[in-house]
Amino acid sequence: MNTPANLKYSKEHEWVRVEGDVAVIGITDFAQDQLGDIVFVDIQTEGETLAKDEIFGAIEAVKTVADAFMPVSGEVVEVNPDLEGAPESVNKDPYGAGWMIKVKMSNPEEVNELLSAEEYQAIC
Repeated sequence: MNTPANLKYSKEHEWVRVEGDVAVIGITDFAQDQLGDIVFVDIQTEGETLAKDEIFGAIEAVKTVADAFMPVSGEVVEVNPDLEGAPESVNKDPYGAGWMIKVKMSNPEEVNELLSAEEYQAIC
């Protein structure tokens, strides 16, 4: 399982990369592996301000649908436009081309409550 050390992780299997006051968010390698072949990513929350742990979208795989949760609170300022035509990029490159949303954080301190790569690996 690939778990980059430069990212933070939620117990719900989302990852966060901080870029100034923006958090880039996606699902982890473990999560995409558990879901299987992803066929659709449904994110309708662009422009909305959501609280930590609220659902920001849904991930549809061949055999299941899973909710995606906000690891930090803030405004969804961008949704990855490439996911509509290539949802499989979440399987192929979950930490790169498969990112899901960018969030302008309303409370950057929440990042400190997330798990390190080592802590995340311990729960998987």
